[in-house]
Amino acid sequence: MARFVVDVMPKREILDPQGKAVLGALPRLGFEGVLDVRQGKRFEIEVEGEPSDDLLAQVRKMAEILLSNPVIEDFEVHVEEHTVAEIAQEEGR
Repeated sequence: MARFVVDVMPKREILDPQGKAVLGALPRLGFEGVLDVRQGKRFEIEVEGEPSDDLLAQVRKMAEILLSNPVIEDFEVHVEEHTVAEIAQEEGR
């Protein structure tokens, strides 16, 4: 099984109201020194087979067509060894 991660973020020139809301809340919660926050989306996709250039291209196409809006968002795709949930479970969270 191949596991890919797609990270989708608003383009820099696009207003990010959720990021701004988080940025505004952090000082009220005692977190100082944060200069900017951008909020995006993360997709963990498992595909049959071993990681390959062909599967990577397939997942990039998924990101381009369905997972992101290329007008206002950028995305990155990479192979992932472990999901966030697996890492948290290993760390006892």
